[in-house]
Amino acid sequence: MLKTLCLPILLVGCSGGPNSVQLPSFDPGDAGDRAMAIYDTDGDGFVAGEELENAPGLSAALKNLDTNTDGKVSAEEVAERIRTWQASQIGLMSFSCDVLLDGRPLESGTVTYDPEEFLGGAVQQAVGEIATGTAYPLIPKEKRPTPDTPPGIQAGIYKVRISRIENGKETIPAKYNTETTLGHEVSRDDPDIVNKRVIFKLKSK
Repeated sequence: MLKTLCLPILLVGCSGGPNSVQLPSFDPGDAGDRAMAIYDTDGDGFVAGEELENAPGLSAALKNLDTNTDGKVSAEEVAERIRTWQASQIGLMSFSCDVLLDGRPLESGTVTYDPEEFLGGAVQQAVGEIATGTAYPLIPKEKRPTPDTPPGIQAGIYKVRISRIENGKETIPAKYNTETTLGHEVSRDDPDIVNKRVIFKLKSK
């Protein structure tokens, strides 16, 4: 379950200055079509119901995607949401996530933000190490667009995986990692980030 304690720390634009950051380059319409190809299993032109349950990123972003409030996601709604990110001209954001297991801060582990496949590889994965219940998901240095790119995470729709390995074994249920049901949309106007409330609430059973 995701409720989102999140503290925005950094917004880096893509215009001017030595620390300017280029936005990922991809076609919104193509991304919308790919989303349907992946998740619209009944071919009706929408991702809805059980299809949404199998699409963690889209499900998490539904409040922003579903502009006509019909409970469904269309290719055009995905495309329009991407255009909103692009119009913001924000190349990177940084925020902290609180991770709770059975109501208590998870002492260690990792939070991994995997961009949804329909984004076509233009958005990079971000990883954060959990320390006393808090993680800062960032693009690893070796995957940043340029060596001088500052730390952060790109706007996008993500599947989220939370893992804690002890003695070579995963201690967090599969529904939060290998079979994750967690998702998050990262964007400047996403309510979870604006309201500074990004909390992943996990249950051990």
